[in-house]
This record gives sequence, structure tokens and C-alpha cells, in this order.
Amino acid sequence: MIHEVGDDGASWLTNPKLKGRTIMLHLAKNIKGYRLDSLNGEIGKAREFYFDDRYWTVRYLVADTGGWLTGRQVLISPYALVGALADEERIEVNLTKQQIEDSPSLDSDKPVSRQFEESYYGYYGWPVYWAGMDAWGYSPYLLRDPEEWVRSPAKEKAWDPHLRSSREVTGYPIEAKDGEIGHVEDFLIDDVEWTIRYLVVDTRNWWPGKKVLIAPDWIERVSWTDHQVTVNLTREAIKNSPEFYEDALPSRTDEAALHRHYDRPGYWDRQPSVPSQIV
Repeated sequence: MIHEVGDDGASWLTNPKLKGRTIMLHLAKNIKGYRLDSLNGEIGKAREFYFDDRYWTVRYLVADTGGWLTGRQVLISPYALVGALADEERIEVNLTKQQIEDSPSLDSDKPVSRQFEESYYGYYGWPVYWAGMDAWGYSPYLLRDPEEWVRSPAKEKAWDPHLRSSREVTGYPIEAKDGEIGHVEDFLIDDVEWTIRYLVVDTRNWWPGKKVLIAPDWIERVSWTDHQVTVNLTREAIKNSPEFYEDALPSRTDEAALHRHYDRPGYWDRQPSVPSQIV
């Protein structure tokens, strides 16, 4: 669903620089397979995402490059993602093929380490996201204009991000206050901030159920060792929440109704927060 920032006399996000921008929510599974177009040709297709477990923000898109650059993971930061074009099933990447080929290499069987990330961000000259206390370092917004970037002071203590794979988390059971309620089926991601706005939860194993949306802010904790997500909601509240249909992504009105159902503020009306406890 496309949202125009500034609709209904209010900004869809709190970032005033987004006024007039078109934002779209995408199912992660739909983005997988989108063609990736660099500044001078196709580089492959989107495969999955790495997101951090503090802000639930996409940090890297993982590219499947086919026979090109075999044996290594090709990671693309949202700093280089211009936007996802659903009607054309492609994502524009603001990099050349040579830039990507010359970027720091990460073996396909290795996790993303801090050492790699420091080399990667240093190579492209982007501000590191783990400095400062906001989702993008010293900004809650993804700023692509270098004149707006704030560099991390040497004395500033960086937080330690733990990156998770969208493929890994799919299937995690969802535990409500009073028992298990479903499992993670997919993610809804916006293509401007590249933040996971909702987890798509399938409840059909617990009653003649449906798919519902749960925002990361409503997560109480995530146990990565037990592969489980606990939410600060009751089974009954989730059962009675608005149903989610994959062929009709939520409109702004739908999102507002969902937040009213849970009596929770909309993410578009406040600054981002750390949503979950990691155990």
C-alpha cells in the first residue's frame, strides 16, 4: 500500500524531510526475487534481509548474484537502495557494479562481524548506524544526503548490534501473555526507512484462524536461543484484531484502526524506541 507523506494534514512519519515522498509497505517475501539494478546494469536478485534486533531495521539486503561474485555474500545497505518498485519487481541500487565488486568481501558461510561492518561502511563512506542512540546512529531517519550526516565522536560508546536473518526468524512461534498464538509468517517493510513495521502472524494452528499484524513495539522480548517471540498482548486481543490480507496491504486508515484496537500509539506520531528485550 502506498502512503503519501503529509496525507490527512499530518506527516506519516515524524521526519519532515519526507514530506511529499511516496512510501510503500512491502511483504518481505514479495521483495525476495526482485531484480537489483545498479547504476550500470543488473547485479542479481534480492534473496533475504539482515535486520538488527534492537530497532528492527533492515541493515542489509542480501543479493543473489548468480554466477557473479560466487563464494561471497553480496550485502547492500539501505543507504544504496533508492526504492522498491513493486509493479516492475525491481529495486534500484545507487552503486556501480565495480563498486560492489571492490567492496569488502564476506564469505558466504560467515556471519556479519563488526570488523566486516566497519570495513564495509568505511569503504562506502557512510555513517555507521550503531553509533549514537537512534536507529541510524545520530538520526532516527535514514539520511542519504552527506551534508546531513553526523559523524560519531571518538568518545561515544557504540551499541552492539546483533543481526538476524529474515529467513531465520520466519516460523518463530508467537507467545502471548496467556499462551502461544501463532507463528511469524512474514514481515511488512517500508521502503523509505527500511524498517520492519509489522510481523505477519499466522494464527491458523490455534483456531479456524487468520493472519494478523503485530508491530515490533508490541514485542516484550525475543529469545533467540529458544526461537520464540513474546508479545505484551493477550490471545483474545490478537484473536479479535483486524485480519490481514496479503492481496490488500494495509492503508493508513487500516493501520490507525489496528493501533486503536490495541490502544497503542502509531509509530508515525512519535520517535522510534527500543521495542524488545533480548534474552
